[in-house]
Amino acid sequence: MKIYIILFFFLFSNLLNAELIVKIPEASGICFLQEPRELIVVNDEGWIYRLSTDGKILKKKHLGDYDFEGVTTYKNRLLIAVEDKNAIFVVNKKSLRILKKVKIRKHKEIKNSQKSGVEAITVLNGEVYISQQNSAIFKINGIKNKKAKITKIYKHGYKDIAGLTSKDNVLYMTSDKKNLLIKYDIKNAKTLQKIKLPKAAQEGICFDDKNNVFIADDNGQVLKYKIKKLGLQ
Repeated sequence: MKIYIILFFFLFSNLLNAELIVKIPEASGICFLQEPRELIVVNDEGWIYRLSTDGKILKKKHLGDYDFEGVTTYKNRLLIAVEDKNAIFVVNKKSLRILKKVKIRKHKEIKNSQKSGVEAITVLNGEVYISQQNSAIFKINGIKNKKAKITKIYKHGYKDIAGLTSKDNVLYMTSDKKNLLIKYDIKNAKTLQKIKLPKAAQEGICFDDKNNVFIADDNGQVLKYKIKKLGLQ
């Protein structure tokens, strides 16, 4: 049965024109750097990687025994979602050194949730958004202080949102459990499009500036898709 599942994954991926660009153990978050056109990938074991867009590893660094689950850019810094600490690490883009650790204050609605660690992160219109594995997106009040407060909750209704990114003022989410790519208008709380992905562990997503979508798969790979081939509108 396992052989058939693997075969189905590769057949489905090929139909969507997926390209495996690199293998990284437990890849859980990814973002694109406009300058110098590189990718940043983080994994569950506290590693951060700088890659070329064709998958060449340019630099890697172990930042500690942390469970990294997402990464994004913010004001010339990297923000890493750290699940086991329920925190955001602010990291220097060039040196990959941790500059600051920001704890996420638990909101009353998720205080008793068993899965309340920060799972994904992105920036949309200058605001920081996170996912916490309980079917909601949270906006926080920035990273200026040692603790960040959740200021708004968006209950989108999807399960296990493990990847977040934004493009053209729209939020994109990946559901690890349902193998979905979801285009979401967060301002109007409206799903704009849903795309079924191959069965995998989609835990990170980003776009580059050449109409490509990159997905970090916790099974140990980074895949590249063409936006048009995926059917994104």
